[in-house]
Amino acid sequence: MTELVNTFYTALSDHDAEKMVSLYHDEIVFKDPIFGELKGQTAKKMWYWLLENGPDMRIKYSNVKGNDSTGSAYWEARYTFGLEKKPVINKVKANFEFENGKIIKHTDDFSLHRWAAQSMGWKGKIMGGTIYFKKKLQFKSRTMLKNYHIPS
Repeated sequence: MTELVNTFYTALSDHDAEKMVSLYHDEIVFKDPIFGELKGQTAKKMWYWLLENGPDMRIKYSNVKGNDSTGSAYWEARYTFGLEKKPVINKVKANFEFENGKIIKHTDDFSLHRWAAQSMGWKGKIMGGTIYFKKKLQFKSRTMLKNYHIPS
């Protein structure tokens, strides 16, 4: 299944959300520190939103490993964040589970505190490591996704 993971990250690098979500199982469960746990269409919608709102995002990936049921990779995203266009370099460890030739579980792990410090400056440095910050960020992120519509 390493080919599936390679295809996923090639599509991400190409800003091809449609290709990415075609590799997800309909019952996908995605989890990361910013969004928390997303399921099904909401998880798929997140990639459309991310690519639409991150036109300058560049990624590279490496160390893709996998077998018939699980896989992993390291990837790095570089982009600017917010109105102030703060530069962010996010280093991510991804883990996957596969079912019927599709990704059914995708977990991205990274330092939320480090991300917050880069994306939000001194406020992120102070608050980014707190449970309060994480819960508030996840609530805002999920609310934003709820109101987002995939372009036709």
